[in-house]
Amino acid sequence: MKYILLIIYIPVILLTIPGCNTSKKTMNTLDIIKSTYEGKTAEENGKNLQKHLSENINWTETKGFPYAGTYSSYKEIVDHVFSRLAAEWIDYKFTVEDYVAVKNKVVAYGTYSGTYKKTNQYFEARVAHIWKLKNNKIISFEQFVDSKSVVDAMKEEF
Repeated sequence: MKYILLIIYIPVILLTIPGCNTSKKTMNTLDIIKSTYEGKTAEENGKNLQKHLSENINWTETKGFPYAGTYSSYKEIVDHVFSRLAAEWIDYKFTVEDYVAVKNKVVAYGTYSGTYKKTNQYFEARVAHIWKLKNNKIISFEQFVDSKSVVDAMKEEF
Protein backbone atom coordinates (compact mmCIF):
# COMPACT_ATOMS: atom_id res chain seq x y z
CA MET A 1 0.00 0.00 0.00
CA LYS A 2 2.86 2.37 0.86
CA TYR A 3 4.42 1.87 -2.62
CA ILE A 4 1.11 2.45 -4.37
CA LEU A 5 0.74 5.81 -2.58
CA LEU A 6 4.29 6.80 -3.62
CA ILE A 7 3.53 5.97 -7.25
CA ILE A 8 0.46 8.18 -7.08
CA TYR A 9 1.95 11.12 -5.15
CA ILE A 10 5.45 11.46 -6.66
CA PRO A 11 4.19 12.73 -10.07
CA VAL A 12 1.80 15.14 -8.31
CA ILE A 13 4.61 16.47 -6.10
CA LEU A 14 6.97 16.85 -9.07
CA LEU A 15 4.40 18.93 -10.98
CA THR A 16 4.15 21.40 -8.08
CA ILE A 17 7.90 22.13 -8.09
CA PRO A 18 8.64 25.25 -10.17
CA GLY A 19 10.40 24.39 -13.41
CA CYS A 20 9.63 20.70 -13.13
CA ASN A 21 7.30 19.48 -15.81
CA THR A 22 6.93 16.00 -17.20
CA SER A 23 5.66 17.19 -20.58
CA LYS A 24 7.14 19.81 -22.89
CA LYS A 25 4.62 22.15 -24.49
CA THR A 26 5.18 22.58 -28.21
CA MET A 27 4.10 25.62 -30.13
CA ASN A 28 1.39 25.19 -32.72
CA THR A 29 1.74 26.66 -36.22
CA LEU A 30 -0.12 29.85 -35.34
CA ASP A 31 2.05 30.43 -32.25
CA ILE A 32 5.20 29.98 -34.33
CA ILE A 33 4.12 32.53 -36.94
CA LYS A 34 2.86 34.99 -34.31
CA SER A 35 6.28 34.81 -32.65
CA THR A 36 7.84 36.21 -35.85
CA TYR A 37 5.61 39.32 -35.72
CA GLU A 38 4.69 39.94 -32.09
CA GLY A 39 8.01 40.06 -30.26
CA LYS A 40 8.96 43.10 -28.19
CA THR A 41 11.54 44.14 -30.81
CA ALA A 42 12.34 43.53 -34.47
CA GLU A 43 15.45 41.69 -33.30
CA GLU A 44 13.34 39.29 -31.24
CA ASN A 45 11.08 38.68 -34.26
CA GLY A 46 14.15 37.97 -36.39
CA LYS A 47 15.56 35.52 -33.86
CA ASN A 48 12.23 33.71 -33.70
CA LEU A 49 12.06 33.56 -37.49
CA GLN A 50 15.58 32.16 -37.72
CA LYS A 51 14.83 29.59 -34.99
CA HIS A 52 11.76 28.29 -36.82
CA LEU A 53 13.00 28.35 -40.44
CA SER A 54 13.60 25.07 -42.19
CA GLU A 55 17.01 24.63 -43.79
CA ASN A 56 15.07 24.19 -47.05
CA ILE A 57 13.09 27.44 -46.90
CA ASN A 58 11.37 28.76 -50.02
CA TRP A 59 10.84 32.51 -49.33
CA THR A 60 9.11 34.49 -52.09
CA GLU A 61 8.72 38.26 -52.26
CA THR A 62 6.11 39.02 -54.91
CA LYS A 63 6.94 40.09 -58.46
CA GLY A 64 6.77 43.87 -58.79
CA PHE A 65 7.86 44.41 -55.19
CA PRO A 66 11.24 46.20 -54.98
CA TYR A 67 12.84 43.21 -53.22
CA ALA A 68 11.15 40.57 -55.39
CA GLY A 69 12.66 37.14 -55.67
CA THR A 70 12.77 33.70 -54.12
CA TYR A 71 15.35 33.10 -51.41
CA SER A 72 16.41 29.79 -49.93
CA SER A 73 18.28 30.61 -46.71
CA TYR A 74 18.02 32.93 -43.75
CA LYS A 75 21.17 34.73 -44.95
CA GLU A 76 19.65 35.36 -48.40
CA ILE A 77 16.43 36.66 -46.82
CA VAL A 78 18.39 39.02 -44.58
CA ASP A 79 20.70 40.19 -47.39
CA HIS A 80 18.03 40.73 -50.05
CA VAL A 81 15.05 41.82 -47.94
CA PHE A 82 15.50 42.70 -44.26
CA SER A 83 18.84 44.54 -44.51
CA ARG A 84 17.60 46.59 -47.42
CA LEU A 85 14.34 47.45 -45.69
CA ALA A 86 16.27 48.59 -42.60
CA ALA A 87 18.76 50.64 -44.64
CA GLU A 88 16.37 52.23 -47.14
CA TRP A 89 13.26 52.97 -45.07
CA ILE A 90 12.27 54.87 -41.95
CA ASP A 91 9.93 52.92 -39.68
CA TYR A 92 9.09 50.26 -42.27
CA LYS A 93 6.68 47.82 -40.64
CA PHE A 94 3.95 45.28 -41.15
CA THR A 95 0.95 45.86 -38.90
CA VAL A 96 -0.88 42.54 -38.65
CA GLU A 97 -4.64 42.86 -38.68
CA ASP A 98 -5.40 39.18 -38.15
CA TYR A 99 -4.37 35.59 -38.82
CA VAL A 100 -6.08 32.63 -40.45
CA ALA A 101 -4.65 29.22 -39.52
CA VAL A 102 -5.59 25.83 -40.97
CA LYS A 103 -3.46 22.79 -40.20
CA ASN A 104 0.06 23.52 -41.49
CA LYS A 105 -0.77 26.89 -43.11
CA VAL A 106 -1.08 30.37 -41.64
CA VAL A 107 -2.08 33.57 -43.39
CA ALA A 108 -1.18 36.87 -41.76
CA TYR A 109 -2.76 39.93 -43.32
CA GLY A 110 -2.62 43.63 -42.66
CA THR A 111 -0.77 46.75 -43.81
CA TYR A 112 2.82 47.66 -44.68
CA SER A 113 3.84 51.25 -44.00
CA GLY A 114 6.96 53.35 -43.93
CA THR A 115 8.82 56.31 -45.37
CA TYR A 116 11.42 55.89 -48.11
CA LYS A 117 14.59 57.71 -47.04
CA LYS A 118 15.67 59.01 -50.47
CA THR A 119 12.31 60.59 -51.33
CA ASN A 120 10.88 61.13 -47.84
CA GLN A 121 7.63 59.66 -49.22
CA TYR A 122 5.31 57.74 -46.89
CA PHE A 123 3.23 54.79 -48.10
CA GLU A 124 0.69 52.25 -46.88
CA ALA A 125 -0.09 49.01 -48.73
CA ARG A 126 -2.33 46.05 -48.02
CA VAL A 127 -0.47 42.77 -47.71
CA ALA A 128 -0.93 39.07 -47.00
CA HIS A 129 1.75 36.57 -46.04
CA ILE A 130 1.14 32.86 -46.57
CA TRP A 131 3.25 30.57 -44.40
CA LYS A 132 3.55 26.78 -44.67
CA LEU A 133 5.08 24.64 -41.95
CA LYS A 134 6.20 21.04 -41.63
CA ASN A 135 7.24 19.47 -38.32
CA ASN A 136 6.99 22.92 -36.68
CA LYS A 137 9.48 24.39 -39.17
CA ILE A 138 8.66 27.10 -41.72
CA ILE A 139 9.15 25.58 -45.17
CA SER A 140 7.68 28.39 -47.28
CA PHE A 141 6.65 32.02 -47.20
CA GLU A 142 4.85 33.88 -49.96
CA GLN A 143 4.06 37.57 -49.94
CA PHE A 144 1.13 39.23 -51.75
CA VAL A 145 1.21 43.02 -51.68
CA ASP A 146 -0.08 46.08 -53.47
CA SER A 147 3.41 46.93 -54.75
CA LYS A 148 2.38 50.07 -56.64
CA SER A 149 2.18 52.25 -53.53
CA VAL A 150 5.58 50.98 -52.37
CA VAL A 151 7.20 51.66 -55.75
CA ASP A 152 5.51 55.07 -55.98
CA ALA A 153 7.00 56.08 -52.62
CA MET A 154 10.46 55.19 -53.99
CA LYS A 155 10.13 57.35 -57.13
CA GLU A 156 11.85 60.71 -57.15
CA GLU A 157 9.55 63.52 -58.23
CA PHE A 158 10.87 65.82 -60.97
